[in-house]
Amino acid sequence: MTNQRIIEILRHGQPDQTVTIQGWVRTKRDLKNFAFLEVNDGSSLANLQVILEATLPDYETSLKQINNGSSVAISGVLVPSEGKNQRIELKAQNLTIYGDADPTTYPLQKKRHSFEFLRSISHLRSRTNTFGAVMRVRNACATAIHQFFQEKGFLWVHTPIITASDCEGAGELFTVTNFNLDKIPKNKENKTDYTQDFFGKKAYLTVSGQLQAEVMAMAFENVYTFGPTFRAENSNTSRHLAEFWMVEPEIAFCDLEGDQNLAEEFLKYIFKYVLEKCPEDMEFFDQRIDNSVLETADNIINNEFARITYTEAIKLLEKTDQKFEFPVEWGVDLQSEHERYLAEKLFKKPVIVTNYPKEIKAFYMRLDEGEKTVSAMDILAPKIGEIIGGSQREERLDILERRIQELNLNVEDIWWYLDLRKFGTVPHAGFGLGFERVVQFMTGMANIRDVIPFPRTPLNADF
Repeated sequence: MTNQRIIEILRHGQPDQTVTIQGWVRTKRDLKNFAFLEVNDGSSLANLQVILEATLPDYETSLKQINNGSSVAISGVLVPSEGKNQRIELKAQNLTIYGDADPTTYPLQKKRHSFEFLRSISHLRSRTNTFGAVMRVRNACATAIHQFFQEKGFLWVHTPIITASDCEGAGELFTVTNFNLDKIPKNKENKTDYTQDFFGKKAYLTVSGQLQAEVMAMAFENVYTFGPTFRAENSNTSRHLAEFWMVEPEIAFCDLEGDQNLAEEFLKYIFKYVLEKCPEDMEFFDQRIDNSVLETADNIINNEFARITYTEAIKLLEKTDQKFEFPVEWGVDLQSEHERYLAEKLFKKPVIVTNYPKEIKAFYMRLDEGEKTVSAMDILAPKIGEIIGGSQREERLDILERRIQELNLNVEDIWWYLDLRKFGTVPHAGFGLGFERVVQFMTGMANIRDVIPFPRTPLNADF
């Protein structure tokens, strides 16, 4: 007797094959002398239909115990299905009920539930069609990311979650402390005495593993991180999370052009992989969530990305008759409405914008000739705006020190980062991809809270 996942049975199962399935009941139809169950084990969007006949041992008792949400194991023989939209079904010979689900209190009924309601039961929402599909796509996307970099010989490095430096300089960090918050020690100036804290200094949850990835790239050449990052940004929007996952490759002996090439190849690879591994799920999103999901994926995979400088982008935006909420002029940071206009209206495909004004970018980005711009790049995608941000890093010690002074950053926090420029410095580049952003983009889900199992947002840390 073979134990198989339902997805394998639906794809490859043959009549007269004996199988055992384990899963959760989605629906029950009780007819005279027999019943139909729809069982799902999370492996596929489709359920497997099971026929329970009255000749089954303890049929009446078992049928009363089975409700939507009940967990079961069923052994039997596969038979051709007479129903529409299904090739095969399971005729039960043995039934085990592991756990009942009280129909008066089980919150997932056979009807459409709002995503807002489902967020309030995040411990159960993965049993729905939409969230089952989201999690399978998320899994395939993560697998594709690792496979892409591993095939190219990159080393996966685990950068610290606790850090003493603010990589982006944005100041939106969660503080990590071991203090008794009712008795915080003070110094002579009556300020918090961090020398008595666990690490002897201020410590935070990381906003990025980039700086540490640069350290590893200086020994292993090509590395990438893939892990959780945190932003204490009090933003209740459909695009922001307080805890999210980031993918950050770092490439030694690489310039801005090489960075763009890798990022474009990377996006194409993961979209193609997900379409191949999750065709039913992606079709579901295209039919039920956003009817441009498959078209968008095709647009990513089969188009060369447009490439323009920031200066060219500003000129294009200034020429248009489009009315923007945020005015456009050279020096401003591009807003989502500007990014989406470039990708959706002007180019109708992903756009890579490069060489941004130094004032709106981070200290570690390489200063261009003329010192007005830096060698930065953002990939803008239709429907979402910025999906990847990266740059060539400043490898010249004297210029990096000057940039740090200009921005009044604390050199003591990143003395080790400067050491990299003293001992065998090389041109290098990298980028960051917000993992939930790309899953949201792939699936067409409107809210980023619906593409992560347990969203962390202001005033919400349940489950």
